[in-house]
Amino acid sequence: MQRRVLIIGLGLIGGSLALCIKRAHKDAIIIGFDVNEEQTKLGRMLGVIDEVAPSIEEGAEHADLILIATPVKVTEIVIERLEKTPLKSDVIISDAGSTKKEIVQLAKGLKHKGITFIGGHPMAGSHKSGVSAAKSILFENAFYILTPDEHLSEDQLHELQSWLSGTRARFITLTPDEHDYLTGVISHFPHVIAASLVHQAEKTSTKQKLVPSLAAGGFRDVTRIASSNPEMWRDILLQNKEVMLNLLEDWQLEMQKVSEMLATENSEEIFDYFHRAKQFRDELPQKERGAIPSFYDLFVTIPDYPGVISEITGYLAKEEISITNIRILETREDINGILVISFQTEEDRTRADQCIHYYTNYETSLGL
Repeated sequence: MQRRVLIIGLGLIGGSLALCIKRAHKDAIIIGFDVNEEQTKLGRMLGVIDEVAPSIEEGAEHADLILIATPVKVTEIVIERLEKTPLKSDVIISDAGSTKKEIVQLAKGLKHKGITFIGGHPMAGSHKSGVSAAKSILFENAFYILTPDEHLSEDQLHELQSWLSGTRARFITLTPDEHDYLTGVISHFPHVIAASLVHQAEKTSTKQKLVPSLAAGGFRDVTRIASSNPEMWRDILLQNKEVMLNLLEDWQLEMQKVSEMLATENSEEIFDYFHRAKQFRDELPQKERGAIPSFYDLFVTIPDYPGVISEITGYLAKEEISITNIRILETREDINGILVISFQTEEDRTRADQCIHYYTNYETSLGL
């Protein structure tokens, strides 16, 4: 008998999870549901899913695995609906949200019905969104955090990992509290800082008209994560409120420390401050995928003549190398410009670097 998998939410994450399960479990039937009917139709047309569920309840009733890949506030609503739905006794339910404590707490209603719920968070993303951007390689070598309840057996946890084996991710088991604190430190809080830097630049731009032009280079890269979905980040911050408030308090103390160093002109402490930060950052793993999606950018120094960009993208297309984004740095004043090309993986960036060197004599680098 074929096993059935319901994916609720057919965006980038839900679609990619569907493809990963298809890769590892070719006999499974993948059913999709999304409030946006166009996404489900597109998912069916692209072969991401095999069937479209008319409703969450109809899709869930006979499912062996249910994965909820929706924004965290929507996940809460979905869990409440699943509690009222007749489900198979051995079904496993998991989510893909960026916060876990409140979700796992809410899912205790499923536990009381004898249903297995295991919180999940695949730490991967992309510049693109929607089911058309789904890729079976999205989670490869990424951390996939699972937050099982204490009552769950190892067999249930291993069964979910078996279902998700096609992600080729690195599974880590944490408590919901541990998950929310760690992701708060290395993902949620940096998004707040990036947004605050952009707000500061915006305010300054009313007096200094050169700010937007000068911010087009490195500043734009540093604050790239501020372009994330505002609705999603509103929900994440509210769900992780306690952790974020504590981190913001710590940050204010850190900034006070910097203010005091500047006020007293303590050059030795200022040097040490940047030196220790450099040391810690330089020791961070370079090739591991963390909580914030990596940006695999290639910087190409190009001459200023018509058609040069299409020339380069043509070479990449010839070698079947996909790009996710392309732009020109606007701060250069000489005859050469800097073309920034973004890729989905480090392997694609390496291939692109080799491709451009093979066909041209343009200089390239991985950073400026």
